[in-house]
Amino acid sequence: MSPEPDRYPRSGQLLADLRTEFPSFRIVPKRHDLLSHAIDGALKLVTLGAQRRYLTHYHTVIGYTLYVPPGWATMSDVARVILLRHERVHLRQRRRYGFVLFAFLYLVPFLPLGLAYGRARLEWEAYRETLRATAELQGFSALVDGQLRAEIVRRFVGGDYGWMWPFPARVSAWIDDELADLQRNSTRGVEPMHGTGPAGSS
Repeated sequence: MSPEPDRYPRSGQLLADLRTEFPSFRIVPKRHDLLSHAIDGALKLVTLGAQRRYLTHYHTVIGYTLYVPPGWATMSDVARVILLRHERVHLRQRRRYGFVLFAFLYLVPFLPLGLAYGRARLEWEAYRETLRATAELQGFSALVDGQLRAEIVRRFVGGDYGWMWPFPARVSAWIDDELADLQRNSTRGVEPMHGTGPAGSS
């Protein structure tokens, strides 16, 4: 799946960079993928139906493959860049830890559901990049209107990620620290590109 260069100049370049950095990187639609449907069924079961949007809303890196929902086809160039920068963090984590250790950290400590600190820290590293990419491409105002903050907090404390870190005040504090750092280091005079809001990532 390669984006049209005229419609997706930035995300197309980022995809090319990803394929250089990770030669086996590929994109697979979830709609007709048997593994994705199996994971969807398992998630619905273990979360008692709390995660029922895995196939339709969430982008997922497994190994060096990015599995995408139907909305990938209609995302804006900017939204794709933000999403791909988030997922690039997971690709680098997988390379850094290796598949077995990365999977263990993501799925097991402290608990697979309800208090998954390993998953929370790995996801927070990726969501920090989401915040940074959003600030660069959409401007700092896109971070302070509360919508993105609320969505990130919801994902951490809710069933979509198996209630991985059910402490909203702590997640908000992580976001506050990152926003303060971004504001201190922001570059003035750069005109942001505008696109859609956050897309589901995992």
